Amino acid sequence: MNEIDRQQRLWIAKQAEKVRLGRMSRREFIRAAALAGFGITSMRYLAGCAAPAAPAPTAAQVAATAGPASEATSDVAKWLQDVGGQFKGTTIRVVSESTPPSRAISQIMQEEFIPLTGINVEWEQLPLDQVLAKISQDTAGGLGQNDIYYWDQAWIGRFVNDGVDPQELLQKSELAMPGWNFDDFLPPLVENISTYKGKLASIPYDIPIFIMMYRKDIFEELGLSVPTTMDEYLAVVRAINEAKSGEGIYGTTGQWKSGHYALECNWTCWHWAHGASIFGADEVANLNDERGVAAANYMLELGKNMPPGATTWDWSGEGDSFTQGLAGIYISWGEFFPGFDDPAKSKIVGLAESAPCPKEIALRTKSECGFDETPGISHQGGSSLAISRYSKNIDPAWIFLQWATSPDITVRASILGGGASPTRKSTFTDPRTQEFNKVTAGTTRHFATTLDAIENRMGTEPHHPAWAALSVDSFAVELGKMTTGQQDVKTTLDNMKAAADKAVAWSKQYSFA
Repeated sequence: MNEIDRQQRLWIAKQAEKVRLGRMSRREFIRAAALAGFGITSMRYLAGCAAPAAPAPTAAQVAATAGPASEATSDVAKWLQDVGGQFKGTTIRVVSESTPPSRAISQIMQEEFIPLTGINVEWEQLPLDQVLAKISQDTAGGLGQNDIYYWDQAWIGRFVNDGVDPQELLQKSELAMPGWNFDDFLPPLVENISTYKGKLASIPYDIPIFIMMYRKDIFEELGLSVPTTMDEYLAVVRAINEAKSGEGIYGTTGQWKSGHYALECNWTCWHWAHGASIFGADEVANLNDERGVAAANYMLELGKNMPPGATTWDWSGEGDSFTQGLAGIYISWGEFFPGFDDPAKSKIVGLAESAPCPKEIALRTKSECGFDETPGISHQGGSSLAISRYSKNIDPAWIFLQWATSPDITVRASILGGGASPTRKSTFTDPRTQEFNKVTAGTTRHFATTLDAIENRMGTEPHHPAWAALSVDSFAVELGKMTTGQQDVKTTLDNMKAAADKAVAWSKQYSFA
């Protein structure tokens, strides 16, 4: 890295310390990160007012998810003892965002990985600003204080040269985990989360993604068919609203909180589904073209059929509204679906179903867009794991990384961690996943829809270094004015384009684009 890059990383670490001490807000940190060329797209970090984190699973819950590869006599257990045991007494350090999959895997690690290998793992789970700070400081000085990094997908272009090339690791046959099988990872995740400009840089880790969810009882009562086109979707929303709003059940619901990343995520869904994009292949913003205008008007039509509180809700409020029976259909994060079948908090247990999102009216290809933007109605927000090239423990770190992303652990993290991490093909067919394919708390009834979304419908935001600040401080603010009637569609989109053009010009000035 050059000296400018090194100094920017050290500066980011200083700004994150201000956040930790309460002298800087998360929103201010996002702006600061963007000034140094680092974006943040994590839905959890940007949630701001998200619900408290669920506790880590208990030892009994961990044991209940064990499969053949978890047994003491399995090839995997033998590999952990024999191959992993060579590094007994070694300490490896992992730094990641505090997410449901991370809490689940770290608990399994305590019960199984550490006792079998003798490798000590110190897994620090932090808010994302602190993760970025640690990685920035570590890489700026080549310190190797952390062996495994958690990467928000927006960082991959800045850190691609700070990780060990996974292809090199895959060549270490003497360390190869039985049945790990890199080809089992879903190709769209490898391409859009773990690859930068054609170079594999990391291993897919989790994948929140948009799917369509609806109330089957309302559909049966009103004689409605599951919509498969954008026109049908709007018609169904209107029909439900007309028939049921008097009972307090609206056609749809939304994550339309002004100035919040949730609102921008919702907008991309409709924007992409109308054949629009944020950037063209020339890396010039084109979001205010006629397709973008049509998408914004469609979005506003949906808003006429939402509960009044929708303009105050982020994704948690939106999910809660559906869980409490306030809407008939919506498109959003599939990881909320397991809660619909939880009798402790849901009024619609057994009544929700999932289905593929309606077919887009038109769809631009990745080659027609800039900054790795990939249009698709199913907006995604995934992350990945990488081994630091500065690590002094690359081999034991690779042992751990294989285990943490193995077929067995991925299944268990998906069940114990809220269903947000099914990154492998085998996760969807595993008997344990299928066992939860029923009405129960932690259900996986929506997994077939999730797989379809990943393989066929996935939308990926631009991997532009200023994307986080642009999407929240500009886009979500302008869209909030539009959804609350303070500003018309044309003004909104024109303002968003102007902000995007400014961000691109800035990044080129500092050679980030």
